[in-house]
Parts: sequence; C-alpha cells; structure tokens
Amino acid sequence: MADTPPRTAQPTARPDRAVAPTRTPADAFARASASVSGSAEDPVHDADLIVIGGGPAGCAAARTAAGVGMRTILIEPDALCRNLYRIPALNNVLGGWTDGPALADAVTAELRSTDLCRLELGREVGGVHVHDEHVAVTLDTGARLTAPHVVVATGVGPLQPHDVGWITAPDTRPLPPLWRATSRDAEARTLLVLGGDRPIGTFLRARPDTDTRLLVAYPESDAYKIEEIRDDPRVTLLPTERLTLSVSVSGRATADILSGDGGRRTVTADAAYLSIGNAPTAPPGDLVRGADGYCPPGDQHPRVIVAGDLRAARFQRIMTALGSGSEAALRAYYAARDLSAGR
Repeated sequence: MADTPPRTAQPTARPDRAVAPTRTPADAFARASASVSGSAEDPVHDADLIVIGGGPAGCAAARTAAGVGMRTILIEPDALCRNLYRIPALNNVLGGWTDGPALADAVTAELRSTDLCRLELGREVGGVHVHDEHVAVTLDTGARLTAPHVVVATGVGPLQPHDVGWITAPDTRPLPPLWRATSRDAEARTLLVLGGDRPIGTFLRARPDTDTRLLVAYPESDAYKIEEIRDDPRVTLLPTERLTLSVSVSGRATADILSGDGGRRTVTADAAYLSIGNAPTAPPGDLVRGADGYCPPGDQHPRVIVAGDLRAARFQRIMTALGSGSEAALRAYYAARDLSAGR
C-alpha cells in the first residue's frame, strides 16, 4: 500500500478583526449622558456637576468629581491654570513642583485626559441661577447648562489703583500686576511697584541674577508683608501715606509720594506694576456676596458651592485651592446621594 501523505491543516478563514475605535474623555461623557434616564422622576441635566473656573480649585473639583463618577462640565474663559503659567517659582506645593508652568502643564494634561470631564474653554459665564431642582448656568454664547450643583471657583483678579484709597492715578489704562512682568521687562530697568503684596518676593526669588531695581511704594497696612524683601539689595522701600501717579505714553512712571511723617519725594521709573492685592471675580447671578465682594461658602444656597480664592481674602494659596476644590466636588457628590435617597 502506498504511503498516505499526512494531512496538512488548512487555515480557518476568519473575518478581518475590527480595530477598536480610540476612546476619548468626550466619548465617556457622552456614553454616561446617554445612560441617564429622561423620566419626570429623573430629569436629564447637562451634567451632574458644573464647575466654573479653571484654576487649581476648579481643576481639582472637576478631577475629583469625575473620579467618583460624576459627569462634569468645567467652564473657563481662558486657558486652564492660566495664572499658574505666570508664576516662575514655587516653594510651597507638595510633589516637588518648583515652578508654575510645570505644575500647570501636569494639571492641564490630566484634565484633558479625564473621562467624564467636558471642557468648555474660551467661554464666559453670563449668569448663575438657582432653581428648586437644579442650577442653570448661562454662557456668553446664549447656551444654558443645567446640573444639580455648581462649584464656583472663579478666584480673584488684580486690584487697580482706583480700587484703593491711597493712590491717585489716571483711568487711562489698567496697570499690569507684577507677576506678569518677565525677566526681559525687568533687566537693567527700574520698576515702580505699587503695594507690598507677597508676589514681590516670588518675583525676586525667581530672578536672583536679574539686574533690576524695584521701588516699592506701600501703605502701612502692607508693612508686615514686605519683611521677606526688606534685605534684598535690589529693593528700595517707600512707606507711603498718599501717592499720585502719572504714566507717559511710553510707559515711564512718575510718582509723587507723601510719607506717613509728612515727608514728600518724587520718584521715576521705567514702568509701573501693581502689587496691591486682588479682588474677587464672582460671576453674576444668585451668589451671596459679602461686603468685601467675596462669597462666603456658608452663606450660599445648598446647590452652590464656592471653592478656592473666591471664599475669602485669607488662605489664598495653591495648596488650599486644590484642597477646597476637591472638597467642593465631594460635597456635591454626597449631597446628590442624600437627595436621591429622599433624605
């Protein structure tokens, strides 16, 4: 008998494998939104939580909320962490971060890759209005977003000379805060700094080798703040009772200064910058504001949770903003669970 050749296994025909589509945070948000019931007992909102403000507090709130399964919309008129990018040196943030841009890059990358977090950047908030079952947030586009709760973390903006009583200045154009000045702005130049707020120390520490001269005119109320810069040879301290400022078209500044002991002097500088503090920038609508413009958390409607620097003039630090944002998100999370349980 002839040998029978061994059988060769025939390949099994298989259909081409489909390539799984790349999933994005927006896909996750859409899938979660589609799973929400639309019945009258469980009305559909645009999100489980709306966060207004994309600084450290707002980003922490959005990240924490998404981490516990809440569909979150974060609204920011500028870029995420825009002010962090302007802080050249850090020395009080956990994790080894030593400059603002590196921390801002890390936070921004994490938010952009966070499932359940939808970013609405470049959008201004026109109003925040509280209703029985939800909060409605109106954007500058006319769009109206709703959620059971809102975290407001819009922070503060720099005060201008007309906001304080000891400076007289023309209202021709706003002056920039010192933290916006670059090394190029300061190198081989004399800068007049109005106010003794702490960003001056940060500015100098970030530029130890910059050849600059700062003329710091400050009121008595800022005296305790200037201790950290008192011994820097680049600083000339000018205790001030009243100051009259004029700025030329080229930006050169002249200040007539009346000191507390009645003495008078005139100083000139290549440019003028502000370090007189900040003012709260709460959006219009149903937020309760104190006499100072800040929004105390305990005074708000239960559906409105204030986080970060908007809470009060004290405790305005990156670390406290991160913590308060995370806590705000968890307050919304637990409040929603209590409401759904009928408590």
